[in-house]
Amino acid sequence: MGVDTGEKGGAPVQAPAQKDEEGGSKAVRNTAIATGGAGCLLFPLGLAGGTVIVIVFCGFGVLLAPLIAIYLLFHGGGGGGDVPGPSDASSVLAVFQGDGQGDLDTSTVPEDLAEPIQKAGELCGAIGPIVIASQLEKASGFNASLVGPDGKQGISQLPPDVFTKYGKDDDDNGKTSALDAKDSIMAQGRYMCDLADQAQKMIDANEAAGSVLDLALAGYGVGMDAVRAAKGVPNTNEAQGYVAAVRAQFAKYAGVAAVPSSTPTPSGVQTSLPTAVPTGSLTPSA
Repeated sequence: MGVDTGEKGGAPVQAPAQKDEEGGSKAVRNTAIATGGAGCLLFPLGLAGGTVIVIVFCGFGVLLAPLIAIYLLFHGGGGGGDVPGPSDASSVLAVFQGDGQGDLDTSTVPEDLAEPIQKAGELCGAIGPIVIASQLEKASGFNASLVGPDGKQGISQLPPDVFTKYGKDDDDNGKTSALDAKDSIMAQGRYMCDLADQAQKMIDANEAAGSVLDLALAGYGVGMDAVRAAKGVPNTNEAQGYVAAVRAQFAKYAGVAAVPSSTPTPSGVQTSLPTAVPTGSLTPSA
């Protein structure tokens, strides 16, 4: 219950009190992340029961979108769950900043899609099944019949020309279709591996800076020509927002933290892609 230092009619204005603890919790969950200065941002990850875990991200952008949502740290998202400690936050952040490798928690994806996601994530060493699953949620929410803008179809929402190049009859039903989930997922895997290969060559030639995964994800989101021109992940809402939004799902599909299905995945928000978060930056306070 703070006091507004500004004056109205010569008297300080008392800020309204929150109605109750539940109301405060909802307000926190729905509050956008405040803009940081010169690429650094304080991000409150765990807010419940009076506990605040603050992580400082420093990167090349200005704003980290609420991509590792507060719910990420609550297994199942229940209001009565235990408040996560610094070790839980560290695990989530490590996965968020990682290379997307590791085992896919198959319980987090539709049962009939677990196999093609696994296979698509085994096509090359740079792209794992966790990355594929995270992209699928971002693209379509696992809706294999989705018809999107600009002729995009299917679970991966690949542009028609991209699917034509990378799509095959992977489900052996006698046709190659973006509306066949397996065909679409495998095409996505091949495309991502191609982008990762291009990214590695750019890094080796000192034509771009960043990780192979981030460059490949940015290439998937905005095109590799834009990545090449920017010599890294373009400093745009679309490019950085896509990379960070996909990364925000890594912990879920790695089985590190459960995200309720009602938790939105933000997009189109300029983000500061984290490089490294020192252990000392996890600072719980009462």
